[in-house]
Amino acid sequence: MKVYLTHTPEALANYYGERALAALRRVAEVRLNESGEHPSGRALAEAAAGCEAIISYRQSPGEAATFAHAPDLVAFLRCAVDIRNVDVAAASAAGVLVTHATPGFIPAVAELVLGQMVDLARGIGAASAAYHRGEVPPARMGRQLAGSTLGIIGYGAIGRYLAPLGLALGMRVLVADPKARPEDARIEHHPLERLLAESDIVVCLAVATAETENLLDAAAFARMKRGALFLNPSRGNLVDEAALLAALESGQLGGVAMDVGRAPDQMPTPALARHSKVVATPHIGGLTPQAIEHQAFDTVRQVTALAEGRLPEHAVNAAAATRLARLGMKV
Repeated sequence: MKVYLTHTPEALANYYGERALAALRRVAEVRLNESGEHPSGRALAEAAAGCEAIISYRQSPGEAATFAHAPDLVAFLRCAVDIRNVDVAAASAAGVLVTHATPGFIPAVAELVLGQMVDLARGIGAASAAYHRGEVPPARMGRQLAGSTLGIIGYGAIGRYLAPLGLALGMRVLVADPKARPEDARIEHHPLERLLAESDIVVCLAVATAETENLLDAAAFARMKRGALFLNPSRGNLVDEAALLAALESGQLGGVAMDVGRAPDQMPTPALARHSKVVATPHIGGLTPQAIEHQAFDTVRQVTALAEGRLPEHAVNAAAATRLARLGMKV
Protein backbone atom coordinates (compact mmCIF):
# COMPACT_ATOMS: atom_id res chain seq x y z
CA MET A 1 0.00 0.00 0.00
CA LYS A 2 1.01 3.64 -0.44
CA VAL A 3 1.55 5.90 2.55
CA TYR A 4 2.08 9.66 2.77
CA LEU A 5 4.17 10.83 5.74
CA THR A 6 3.40 14.46 6.60
CA HIS A 7 6.55 15.09 8.66
CA THR A 8 8.83 17.78 7.26
CA PRO A 9 12.52 16.81 7.00
CA GLU A 10 13.21 18.33 10.44
CA ALA A 11 10.18 16.68 12.01
CA LEU A 12 11.08 13.41 10.32
CA ALA A 13 14.49 13.43 12.00
CA ASN A 14 13.23 14.56 15.40
CA TYR A 15 9.83 12.87 15.62
CA TYR A 16 9.96 9.73 13.47
CA GLY A 17 13.53 8.56 13.02
CA GLU A 18 15.48 6.58 10.46
CA ARG A 19 14.85 3.17 12.03
CA ALA A 20 11.09 3.59 11.97
CA LEU A 21 11.20 4.99 8.43
CA ALA A 22 13.21 1.99 7.27
CA ALA A 23 10.70 -0.34 8.91
CA LEU A 24 7.80 1.52 7.31
CA ARG A 25 9.43 1.21 3.89
CA ARG A 26 9.59 -2.56 4.34
CA VAL A 27 5.79 -2.78 4.51
CA ALA A 28 4.64 0.12 2.32
CA GLU A 29 5.55 2.47 -0.49
CA VAL A 30 6.33 5.72 1.34
CA ARG A 31 5.96 9.22 -0.05
CA LEU A 32 7.76 11.87 2.02
CA ASN A 33 6.78 15.49 2.58
CA GLU A 34 9.74 17.45 1.23
CA SER A 35 7.98 20.82 1.10
CA GLY A 36 9.20 22.09 4.46
CA GLU A 37 5.59 23.03 5.24
CA HIS A 38 2.93 21.25 7.27
CA PRO A 39 0.13 20.54 4.77
CA SER A 40 -3.49 20.72 5.83
CA GLY A 41 -6.96 20.80 4.35
CA ARG A 42 -7.23 20.25 0.61
CA ALA A 43 -3.47 20.73 0.20
CA LEU A 44 -2.86 17.66 2.36
CA ALA A 45 -5.34 15.66 0.30
CA GLU A 46 -3.58 16.69 -2.90
CA ALA A 47 -0.14 15.86 -1.47
CA ALA A 48 -1.41 12.41 -0.50
CA ALA A 49 -3.25 11.73 -3.78
CA GLY A 50 -3.11 8.03 -4.61
CA CYS A 51 -2.16 7.01 -1.07
CA GLU A 52 -4.33 4.73 1.04
CA ALA A 53 -2.90 6.02 4.32
CA ILE A 54 -1.64 9.28 5.76
CA ILE A 55 0.70 9.23 8.75
CA SER A 56 0.21 12.62 10.31
CA TYR A 57 2.64 14.68 12.34
CA ARG A 58 0.91 16.74 15.03
CA GLN A 59 1.12 19.98 13.00
CA SER A 60 -0.79 18.51 10.07
CA PRO A 61 -4.43 18.46 11.20
CA GLY A 62 -7.05 16.10 9.90
CA GLU A 63 -9.58 18.60 8.60
CA ALA A 64 -12.89 18.01 6.90
CA ALA A 65 -11.48 19.39 3.63
CA THR A 66 -8.79 16.72 3.63
CA PHE A 67 -11.26 13.86 3.96
CA ALA A 68 -13.62 15.43 1.43
CA HIS A 69 -10.92 15.66 -1.26
CA ALA A 70 -8.98 12.42 -0.71
CA PRO A 71 -10.95 9.73 -2.53
CA ASP A 72 -8.11 7.20 -2.24
CA LEU A 73 -7.63 7.62 1.49
CA VAL A 74 -8.54 4.67 3.73
CA ALA A 75 -6.79 5.56 6.99
CA PHE A 76 -5.51 8.67 8.77
CA LEU A 77 -2.89 7.56 11.31
CA ARG A 78 -1.85 10.17 13.86
CA CYS A 79 1.75 9.77 15.04
CA ALA A 80 0.81 11.17 18.45
CA VAL A 81 -1.63 10.54 21.27
CA ASP A 82 -3.46 13.85 20.88
CA ILE A 83 -6.04 13.85 18.06
CA ARG A 84 -7.87 17.03 19.05
CA ASN A 85 -7.09 18.61 15.67
CA VAL A 86 -8.46 15.63 13.77
CA ASP A 87 -12.08 15.98 12.68
CA VAL A 88 -13.11 12.43 13.51
CA ALA A 89 -16.72 13.10 12.58
CA ALA A 90 -15.70 14.24 9.09
CA ALA A 91 -13.39 11.25 8.70
CA SER A 92 -16.21 8.93 9.74
CA ALA A 93 -18.62 10.57 7.31
CA ALA A 94 -16.11 9.87 4.53
CA GLY A 95 -15.54 6.29 5.75
CA VAL A 96 -11.91 6.96 6.69
CA LEU A 97 -10.35 5.19 9.67
CA VAL A 98 -8.63 7.35 12.32
CA THR A 99 -6.02 5.96 14.71
CA HIS A 100 -3.65 7.41 17.27
CA ALA A 101 -0.37 6.32 18.83
CA THR A 102 0.26 5.38 22.45
CA PRO A 103 2.23 7.40 25.01
CA GLY A 104 5.86 6.37 24.81
CA PHE A 105 7.07 9.66 26.25
CA ILE A 106 6.24 9.01 29.92
CA PRO A 107 9.80 8.57 31.28
CA ALA A 108 11.14 11.34 29.04
CA VAL A 109 8.61 13.93 30.23
CA ALA A 110 8.99 12.93 33.88
CA GLU A 111 12.76 13.22 33.64
CA LEU A 112 12.45 16.69 32.11
CA VAL A 113 10.17 17.70 35.00
CA LEU A 114 12.79 16.52 37.49
CA GLY A 115 15.47 18.49 35.70
CA GLN A 116 13.36 21.63 35.64
CA MET A 117 12.50 21.26 39.33
CA VAL A 118 16.18 21.08 40.21
CA ASP A 119 16.95 24.03 37.93
CA LEU A 120 14.24 26.17 39.51
CA ALA A 121 15.33 25.15 43.01
CA ARG A 122 19.04 25.75 42.49
CA GLY A 123 19.35 28.27 39.66
CA ILE A 124 21.59 26.08 37.52
CA GLY A 125 20.54 27.49 34.16
CA ALA A 126 20.83 31.12 35.26
CA ALA A 127 24.27 30.57 36.75
CA SER A 128 25.49 28.77 33.63
CA ALA A 129 24.13 31.54 31.40
CA ALA A 130 26.01 34.14 33.45
CA TYR A 131 29.27 32.22 33.11
CA HIS A 132 28.65 31.86 29.36
CA ARG A 133 28.38 35.63 29.17
CA GLY A 134 31.74 35.96 30.89
CA GLU A 135 30.18 36.99 34.21
CA VAL A 136 30.58 35.50 37.66
CA PRO A 137 27.11 34.86 39.10
CA PRO A 138 26.47 35.44 42.79
CA ALA A 139 26.19 32.37 44.99
CA ARG A 140 22.49 32.02 45.57
CA MET A 141 20.69 30.20 48.35
CA GLY A 142 18.74 27.31 46.84
CA ARG A 143 15.83 25.15 47.84
CA GLN A 144 16.08 21.52 48.86
CA LEU A 145 13.66 19.11 47.25
CA ALA A 146 13.92 16.61 50.09
CA GLY A 147 11.38 17.66 52.69
CA SER A 148 9.43 19.81 50.21
CA THR A 149 5.87 19.10 49.16
CA LEU A 150 5.26 18.17 45.53
CA GLY A 151 1.73 18.64 44.19
CA ILE A 152 0.80 16.80 40.99
CA ILE A 153 -2.34 17.93 39.18
CA GLY A 154 -3.56 14.96 37.16
CA TYR A 155 -2.78 11.35 37.98
CA GLY A 156 -2.49 9.91 34.50
CA ALA A 157 0.42 7.99 33.04
CA ILE A 158 3.04 10.69 33.64
CA GLY A 159 1.69 11.57 37.08
CA ARG A 160 1.87 7.91 38.09
CA TYR A 161 5.47 7.77 36.93
CA LEU A 162 6.49 11.07 38.52
CA ALA A 163 4.94 10.55 41.97
CA PRO A 164 7.29 7.71 43.05
CA LEU A 165 10.26 9.76 41.85
CA GLY A 166 9.17 12.52 44.21
CA LEU A 167 8.95 10.01 47.05
CA ALA A 168 12.42 8.71 46.20
CA LEU A 169 13.74 12.27 46.58
CA GLY A 170 12.25 12.49 50.05
CA MET A 171 9.35 14.71 49.07
CA ARG A 172 5.81 14.68 50.41
CA VAL A 173 3.68 13.95 47.34
CA LEU A 174 0.10 15.17 46.86
CA VAL A 175 -2.17 14.33 43.93
CA ALA A 176 -5.35 16.04 42.72
CA ASP A 177 -7.44 14.12 40.22
CA PRO A 178 -11.22 13.68 40.39
CA LYS A 179 -11.08 10.50 38.30
CA ALA A 180 -8.07 8.64 39.73
CA ARG A 181 -6.73 7.81 43.19
CA PRO A 182 -3.22 6.60 44.07
CA GLU A 183 -2.94 3.04 45.33
CA ASP A 184 0.28 3.87 47.18
CA ALA A 185 -0.71 5.03 50.67
CA ARG A 186 2.33 7.32 50.77
CA ILE A 187 0.81 9.47 48.04
CA GLU A 188 -1.92 11.76 49.36
CA HIS A 189 -5.08 12.41 47.36
CA HIS A 190 -6.65 15.83 47.91
CA PRO A 191 -8.95 18.32 46.20
CA LEU A 192 -7.16 20.77 43.94
CA GLU A 193 -7.67 23.68 46.33
CA ARG A 194 -5.86 21.88 49.17
CA LEU A 195 -3.07 20.69 46.90
CA LEU A 196 -2.41 24.25 45.73
CA ALA A 197 -2.39 25.56 49.30
CA GLU A 198 0.01 22.97 50.69
CA SER A 199 2.49 22.40 47.85
CA ASP A 200 5.91 23.98 47.53
CA ILE A 201 6.14 22.80 43.92
CA VAL A 202 3.11 22.29 41.67
CA VAL A 203 3.32 20.28 38.43
CA CYS A 204 0.38 20.52 36.05
CA LEU A 205 -0.21 17.22 34.27
CA ALA A 206 -3.96 17.56 33.72
CA VAL A 207 -5.51 16.54 30.42
CA ALA A 208 -6.35 19.49 28.18
CA THR A 209 -10.11 19.61 27.55
CA ALA A 210 -12.76 22.29 27.31
CA GLU A 211 -13.38 21.80 31.03
CA THR A 212 -9.71 22.34 31.97
CA GLU A 213 -9.18 25.45 29.83
CA ASN A 214 -7.40 27.99 32.09
CA LEU A 215 -7.51 25.56 35.00
CA LEU A 216 -4.60 27.49 36.49
CA ASP A 217 -6.02 31.01 36.64
CA ALA A 218 -5.59 33.99 38.97
CA ALA A 219 -7.66 32.33 41.70
CA ALA A 220 -5.59 29.16 41.50
CA PHE A 221 -2.27 31.00 41.72
CA ALA A 222 -3.60 33.05 44.65
CA ARG A 223 -4.29 29.82 46.56
CA MET A 224 -0.67 28.70 46.27
CA LYS A 225 2.00 29.36 48.87
CA ARG A 226 3.76 32.63 48.26
CA GLY A 227 7.00 31.87 46.45
CA ALA A 228 5.91 28.40 45.30
CA LEU A 229 7.26 26.95 42.07
CA PHE A 230 5.01 26.02 39.16
CA LEU A 231 5.77 23.69 36.24
CA ASN A 232 3.68 23.03 33.13
CA PRO A 233 4.85 20.19 30.88
CA SER A 234 1.32 19.34 29.68
CA ARG A 235 -0.54 21.84 27.46
CA GLY A 236 -0.50 25.62 27.21
CA ASN A 237 -4.27 26.05 27.31
CA LEU A 238 -4.36 24.76 30.88
CA VAL A 239 -2.88 28.07 32.04
CA ASP A 240 -4.17 31.64 32.00
CA GLU A 241 -0.93 33.26 30.90
CA ALA A 242 -1.89 36.79 31.94
CA ALA A 243 -2.56 35.47 35.46
CA LEU A 244 0.70 33.53 35.39
CA LEU A 245 2.68 36.64 34.48
CA ALA A 246 0.95 38.66 37.19
CA ALA A 247 1.78 35.97 39.76
CA LEU A 248 5.42 36.06 38.70
CA GLU A 249 5.61 39.85 38.80
CA SER A 250 4.00 40.05 42.24
CA GLY A 251 6.27 37.40 43.74
CA GLN A 252 3.33 35.07 44.39
CA LEU A 253 5.22 32.54 42.29
CA GLY A 254 8.92 32.10 42.98
CA GLY A 255 9.61 30.55 39.61
CA VAL A 256 8.02 28.81 36.65
CA ALA A 257 9.16 26.09 34.27
CA MET A 258 7.32 25.48 31.03
CA ASP A 259 7.81 23.10 28.13
CA VAL A 260 4.56 24.23 26.50
CA GLY A 261 2.55 27.37 25.99
CA ARG A 262 0.18 29.15 23.67
CA ALA A 263 2.65 29.86 20.87
CA PRO A 264 2.33 27.78 17.66
CA ASP A 265 2.86 24.03 18.08
CA GLN A 266 2.22 24.39 21.82
CA MET A 267 5.56 26.15 22.29
CA PRO A 268 6.16 28.43 25.29
CA THR A 269 5.02 32.00 24.65
CA PRO A 270 8.23 34.00 24.08
CA ALA A 271 7.06 36.99 26.15
CA LEU A 272 6.70 34.68 29.15
CA ALA A 273 9.70 32.50 28.42
CA ARG A 274 12.06 35.49 28.52
CA HIS A 275 11.08 36.33 32.12
CA SER A 276 14.00 36.07 34.53
CA LYS A 277 12.07 33.69 36.81
CA VAL A 278 11.15 31.30 34.01
CA VAL A 279 12.93 28.17 32.82
CA ALA A 280 11.59 27.34 29.37
CA THR A 281 12.24 24.56 26.88
CA PRO A 282 10.82 24.34 23.33
CA HIS A 283 8.33 21.48 23.72
CA ILE A 284 11.03 18.82 24.11
CA GLY A 285 9.37 16.71 26.82
CA GLY A 286 9.00 13.71 24.53
CA LEU A 287 12.04 14.42 22.40
CA THR A 288 14.25 11.39 23.05
CA PRO A 289 14.98 8.58 20.58
CA GLN A 290 13.10 6.08 22.74
CA ALA A 291 10.02 8.29 22.98
CA ILE A 292 9.73 9.20 19.30
CA GLU A 293 10.42 5.67 18.11
CA HIS A 294 7.69 4.31 20.37
CA GLN A 295 5.03 6.34 18.57
CA ALA A 296 6.59 5.98 15.12
CA PHE A 297 6.66 2.20 15.43
CA ASP A 298 3.02 2.30 16.53
CA THR A 299 2.23 3.70 13.08
CA VAL A 300 4.45 1.10 11.40
CA ARG A 301 2.46 -1.64 13.12
CA GLN A 302 -0.79 0.05 12.10
CA VAL A 303 0.28 0.22 8.44
CA THR A 304 1.41 -3.41 8.61
CA ALA A 305 -2.01 -4.43 9.90
CA LEU A 306 -3.77 -2.52 7.12
CA ALA A 307 -1.51 -4.05 4.48
CA GLU A 308 -2.38 -7.49 5.85
CA GLY A 309 -6.10 -6.79 5.90
CA ARG A 310 -6.36 -6.47 9.69
CA LEU A 311 -7.87 -3.71 11.79
CA PRO A 312 -4.97 -1.81 13.38
CA GLU A 313 -4.73 -1.14 17.08
CA HIS A 314 -5.83 2.17 18.60
CA ALA A 315 -8.55 2.92 16.06
CA VAL A 316 -11.11 5.47 17.26
CA ASN A 317 -13.88 5.09 14.65
CA ALA A 318 -13.64 1.55 13.30
CA ALA A 319 -17.41 1.11 13.02
CA ALA A 320 -17.64 4.06 10.61
CA ALA A 321 -14.55 3.24 8.53
CA THR A 322 -16.34 1.82 5.51
CA ARG A 323 -13.37 2.31 3.20
CA LEU A 324 -11.57 -0.52 5.01
CA ALA A 325 -13.55 -2.80 2.71
CA ARG A 326 -11.16 -1.75 -0.07
CA LEU A 327 -8.44 -3.62 1.84
CA GLY A 328 -10.55 -6.73 2.16
CA MET A 329 -11.81 -6.05 5.67
CA LYS A 330 -15.35 -6.57 6.86
CA VAL A 331 -16.89 -3.39 8.23
